[in-house]
Amino acid sequence: MNATRLESDLLGELEIPQNAYYGVQTQRAINNFKISTNKLSDYPELVKGLAKVKWAAAKTNFELNILNENIYRAIADACQEILDGKWALEFPVDMIQGGAGTSVNMNANEVIANRALELLGYVKGEYQYCSPNDHVNLSQSTNDAYPTSLKVAAFEMNKKVVSRLEKLVSAFEIKATEFEHVIKMGRTQLQDAVPMTLGQEFGGFGFTLKKEIDALNTASQAFLEVNMGATAIGTGLNAVPGYAGLCAKNLGILLDESVKSAENLVEATSDTSGFVSYSGTLKKLAIKLSKICNDLRLLSSGPRTGLNEIQLPPMQPGSSIMPGKVNPVIPEVVNQVCFKVIGNDLTITMASEAAQLQLNVMEPVLAHTLMESMLWLENAMNTLTEKCVLGIKANEEHSKNQVLGSIGIVTALNPYIGYKASTKIAKEALKTGRGVYELVLEHQLLTKEKLDEILDPKHMLTPHKKEL
Repeated sequence: MNATRLESDLLGELEIPQNAYYGVQTQRAINNFKISTNKLSDYPELVKGLAKVKWAAAKTNFELNILNENIYRAIADACQEILDGKWALEFPVDMIQGGAGTSVNMNANEVIANRALELLGYVKGEYQYCSPNDHVNLSQSTNDAYPTSLKVAAFEMNKKVVSRLEKLVSAFEIKATEFEHVIKMGRTQLQDAVPMTLGQEFGGFGFTLKKEIDALNTASQAFLEVNMGATAIGTGLNAVPGYAGLCAKNLGILLDESVKSAENLVEATSDTSGFVSYSGTLKKLAIKLSKICNDLRLLSSGPRTGLNEIQLPPMQPGSSIMPGKVNPVIPEVVNQVCFKVIGNDLTITMASEAAQLQLNVMEPVLAHTLMESMLWLENAMNTLTEKCVLGIKANEEHSKNQVLGSIGIVTALNPYIGYKASTKIAKEALKTGRGVYELVLEHQLLTKEKLDEILDPKHMLTPHKKEL
């Protein structure tokens, strides 16, 4: 049998694996919450967020002369090891749990305490020398340490989301330049509208996504206001005077950011609206991404019976029965990620709304769902950039022929041949199936030279003044 050690808590004694850095409360959470397949260890940014919060708290307690220096140094060293990626598998609690995140908080407290004990020369479980509750959790409760750790994690994860988004924007901008000379038909309501360039279309994709960079960074600023020192409900009971502000300052040093203590700790302890706002921004990004992926699938449809204006990089055979078929699998998977993010936003909304009195006990599902959305979007945008957008090719000749054969170009001719003549040409083109270009020449409404000049992209695609 595997060696164990005996630990006790309010409910009694429990055997813990001898080599585990976690303790009795973590073991109870393992036993109680077999809900999802997602563990705390699956979200290393949250584990690191916990380590930074515990480090900042210990430093503050030491500076306020309520924590022994040797214990502080051991706690700080243990936290640094976690930040370095050690002990990742020591965080096995399920992300979905009751208790408002107490199991996550205690998992961190126990791992840090037991590692600090070793650094101090003791063995795991000798909590009289460094206690998960009395030392690592000093001046804290789950109700301030857990949401603050989530804010730290979300703030750091946002940097990765934004980085992936910036690369995707750059990819669309590269394609906008590459395709700036490729003329095609624009469409409204899936019907021919007026000509444009493929470069303009891809430039629009890049521009609309670029706006979300600032939106995400702005929304993430809410994560730099924390309620450390609250501690249980915002009254500050069990924290010493000056703790809240100093802890925020120390956390800011670890983050290399300006972190501030919430103005009203009672309000901040039950309020999760910052997460709701950020999730809403993620949802907006997901909506835009999904629309763009819809467009990419439409523009590449065919190849013989669809729009066929672009070719997506072929990533895999598209059918188990239809030879030669290649599907737009990358936009498809990004669409599905976007659906998940949009649905997750509703979960986050409901979790935030469920707050009662001085606490929101639904923060675990909020935390898991928010980080899931961020991680999925990060991966999806990277996949879309590397495996799709950068490899897109234009079917230039086909798109040009569609323009020349389209009734939509009559709009560009309207200022030169008049509305009445334009209407006549459009009706004849609809009736006969012939192109506007050839009918204008046939009716001698314009010379070929003039018609080609008018249909040049520099005349058709931007506002310009007609020469008398």
